[in-house]
Amino acid sequence: MEYRKWIGLVAATLAAVATAGTDVVPAPAPTPQEVEPGVWMIPGGMRPNRQPDGNSVIFDAPSGLVVVDTGRHAWHHEAILELAKSHKKDVVAVVNTHWHLDHVSGNPALRAAFPELLVYASNAIDGALSGFLAKSAGNAATYLDDPEIAEEMRDDIRGDLATIRNGAALRPDVVVTASGSTTLGGRVLRINLAPDAATSGDVWLYDERTRVAVLGDLVTLPAPFLDTACPDGWRVALGQVAETDFQVAIPGHGPAMSRAQFLTYLDAFDAFIACSNSVRPQDACASGWAESVQPLLGNDPLERQRAQGFAAYYVEMLRAHDGRSEYCESLPVAP
Repeated sequence: MEYRKWIGLVAATLAAVATAGTDVVPAPAPTPQEVEPGVWMIPGGMRPNRQPDGNSVIFDAPSGLVVVDTGRHAWHHEAILELAKSHKKDVVAVVNTHWHLDHVSGNPALRAAFPELLVYASNAIDGALSGFLAKSAGNAATYLDDPEIAEEMRDDIRGDLATIRNGAALRPDVVVTASGSTTLGGRVLRINLAPDAATSGDVWLYDERTRVAVLGDLVTLPAPFLDTACPDGWRVALGQVAETDFQVAIPGHGPAMSRAQFLTYLDAFDAFIACSNSVRPQDACASGWAESVQPLLGNDPLERQRAQGFAAYYVEMLRAHDGRSEYCESLPVAP
């Protein structure tokens, strides 16, 4: 999502909460949450005037830690490093579920701390560096010169620019070209490739030992982030997740889910894409989405506002590009 639209949506939800008389509490530094024994989630988040961080998941393995996604901001990857320090273990592998900067920007910091680690991901980052990310970098100067952009957001833009310029550091050491079981640090994990979903090459993991599924941006709250998406492939990937015997699903954004909560999200996603492909009013699709996922949003007064605002934006975006993002066919993934 382009910076101005992001700022507008976040500002609108903050204003709505302020009007309702609810204080906006600054987000605390992320702290690990143990989801299952030996599996931790470091929650991402959306801070005022900031770009988001995605969730990170850390698996304990016999010879070290396996990290899934590394966030965007320093406070996020520092939380990963602190967890490694507290457990006196090296990070031996990083798995990136996809190339969005809120999931991969911490890679260089982890590589610097643990030079022997290997990064596993699809090769979709190659197309992104010459397509979506190149376009974002080209637009950055305009936003940096805009006095209406908050300084915190300018700081994020500068950070994103530096990350894109160092794009080679984001490329995987091991390219995931098919689904299958892999041993990382002595722990067996199933790494699944989902082509043409949230990006042209998404990766999601399943740990049979704990029945934890790590889904990246195949599941996001308060809304699906469709900026680089192929919705048809996304729906196929969600169906494959549903066929897996998981008991906990960890999304790319939002709290961990039970199987029942995931199925609620799946139904809401199907209905939202169908509505976007219909002639129903944009606001009706957006409010339908927000109502469907309300049980998943918790008590945060911002979340319903965000859900509806993001959903309305994505209805407009999908309808402008024949039901998918403009990047749906432009990021080839290895066969």
